[in-house]
Amino acid sequence: MKEVQFHEKQYLGNNKFNLFIRLIIATACISSYYSPSSSDKLDDTSGLFLLIGISVLAVSVALFMVLHIKTEIVDDSLILDGFWTTRKVKIDLNNIVKTEVVKYSKILFNRPVYNLHIRGRVKFFTHGNLAVELTDKDGLVYKIGSQRFEELNKIIKEKILP
Repeated sequence: MKEVQFHEKQYLGNNKFNLFIRLIIATACISSYYSPSSSDKLDDTSGLFLLIGISVLAVSVALFMVLHIKTEIVDDSLILDGFWTTRKVKIDLNNIVKTEVVKYSKILFNRPVYNLHIRGRVKFFTHGNLAVELTDKDGLVYKIGSQRFEELNKIIKEKILP
């Protein structure tokens, strides 16, 4: 039977970048409805702005329930599973030679990514500031964003060190 040593779920609604953009759009739409420049409140355009603003807020709340990444350590494998059309990524921890906690990015707002291959790195990120960086025997670097990065790093270190 498979033993799960680590389990974490990250949801799309928690991403600061997208949440910030959605809130700006909703605020602009709702404030345009209540702006003093529109003399007729029954105007179709102002009512449409109110509807769009409320819809954006509703979508933002719904995104807090949409799973982006499920991270698990089962036996000697790190399994990253995304939503809907993404493929499950299985990293064999026996091939990992180095693990460390690093800052995910210098940028304050980062987009969520799943299995993004860029400049010799494979990135998985939803939200947060720190990530666990794994290096395998071939030199490929995996950068995995996590809210529980210390626990993830500790469990991986226990697995790769004899």
